[in-house]
Amino acid sequence: SPTIVSPDRSWCCPASKPLPTPPPSPPPQARRVPDQGLTDSLSGFRIRYSPGSVLPVMDFTGGTLLSNGHSPSSFNKFNSALTAGLLNPMSPPPPADKIRSSPTLFEMMASEPDIHQRTQNQAQIQAPTSGPRQNQPPPVMDKQVLTMQRISDLLSTRSPGNQFNDPGLSDIKLTLSSKDGISVSMNVHRQILVAHSRFFAVRLSDRWTKQQRNGSTGPYIVEISDCDDVEVYIETLRLMYCKDLRKKLMREDVSKVLGILKVSAAIGFDAGVLSCLEYLEAAPWAEDEEEKVASLLAELHLENVGAGEVLKRVSVEVANGTDEGSDNEEVILKLLHVVLEGKDEKARREMKGLVFKMLRENSSHNDLRKESLYSACDSCLELLRHHFFRAASLDLQDASQIARQADNLHWILDILIDRQIAEDFLKTWASQSELSDAHSKVPVVHRFEVSRVTARLFVGIGKGQLLASKEVRCLLLQTWLVPFYDDFGWMRRASKGLDRHLIEDGLSNSILTLPLAWQQEIFLAWFDRFLNSGEDCPNIQRGFEVWWRRAFW
Repeated sequence: SPTIVSPDRSWCCPASKPLPTPPPSPPPQARRVPDQGLTDSLSGFRIRYSPGSVLPVMDFTGGTLLSNGHSPSSFNKFNSALTAGLLNPMSPPPPADKIRSSPTLFEMMASEPDIHQRTQNQAQIQAPTSGPRQNQPPPVMDKQVLTMQRISDLLSTRSPGNQFNDPGLSDIKLTLSSKDGISVSMNVHRQILVAHSRFFAVRLSDRWTKQQRNGSTGPYIVEISDCDDVEVYIETLRLMYCKDLRKKLMREDVSKVLGILKVSAAIGFDAGVLSCLEYLEAAPWAEDEEEKVASLLAELHLENVGAGEVLKRVSVEVANGTDEGSDNEEVILKLLHVVLEGKDEKARREMKGLVFKMLRENSSHNDLRKESLYSACDSCLELLRHHFFRAASLDLQDASQIARQADNLHWILDILIDRQIAEDFLKTWASQSELSDAHSKVPVVHRFEVSRVTARLFVGIGKGQLLASKEVRCLLLQTWLVPFYDDFGWMRRASKGLDRHLIEDGLSNSILTLPLAWQQEIFLAWFDRFLNSGEDCPNIQRGFEVWWRRAFW
């Protein structure tokens, strides 16, 4: 590449671009000869080439006035124009309408759509060439290739002194082949296999070895076909060469140990079976591994060698003469009473949700009798009545127990409805006329939780979760509808997570299940109350419209 050198050899640098070839004839300005005064004056500056540029720049070394009257600043302007390319002698002069070196802001805004359109067109043109490379999936290694890689690592890695797969000291060439076409050969020792495995002790007996040798001095050839998992089989054989099997298994996961246990049981490797069972008894299981452990142990029938200790984690031993169901019911009832009597409200809410979830998942089993649930329900109802009547007589010392016991009843009612055995509770609650009569004497701040129990019954009837006679449904409305109206405003403001629309729909549907004459009486009373209470009264307008169509259309 060419090199640019200053006139006085003060610096030089390689040119980043090739120098342009000189024109065949210089322009007219180049042929003009300056006068002597101008020549003397021009000796104070020189023309240099800036690195990376092919355009000359006039460099001044002095600040004297030129003989023709031009100051050095005028040449600075000349340099700027020359550098910008406006006065480049190699190019024709620019047209008159393009003297400006950069466009104005208005011109840039006006040309922006054209720029975007050109960019999109270029992207559309380049997309077909780059698309196939981007959409091409990464290479995926075959499953058998990965398996063979792991098997190769198993056969090549052994600790110092370990004779597994040692071709110099082994006397058996063992070949394992699986159902999916994998075949692996390894070097093992007859003495170790016979000492640890009942299967190999029979197959590699003295009589068999004599028949196989027939004067040959090479290793015995043993082939085992149709293995479920060659990799696990090799892992099991490696354990026969280990002194501490338990420490070796600690590096494996539950799934791998289950595979080793299955192979160990198949070949009669008793030390391997015991080590695997000890591991499974002590190691934690994931939720999906629990079923695999129980299924495999039941399949292998290893109760006499320690499988029972492992299964104690997932099963309960039943003593002679006792019923397993009664034990389960006793445990569940204990949990129920602990939740009902707990003192920390936040913890009680969390445990109520947990126990309800567990009972719902196990609702198909006879683990909790109906009588046991109603026994807990009756206890809560008696405590509610006791504290409610005390509060009605202006004894507010334990008035907070009213909301607590009402909340307990609401929780037990959810369990009864989920198990479809709540009809008896509906009858009991509908007959609490004494409690309803004393309702207005208790401050609303203490009593509004009681109306949540009534609201839950309305929702259950309205959604078809409770099937009771029309007499019981009418008795429920006669006993608790007015107290429910009185507490609705407080319920709406004070109860967190209250679904107002769900309760209003449940009440509407409950009223609409009654005979038309009873519907008319209830809806007309609500109409008057709603006009005077507004938001503090439930809006059952939808039910009112249904009754209106039924009565007048």
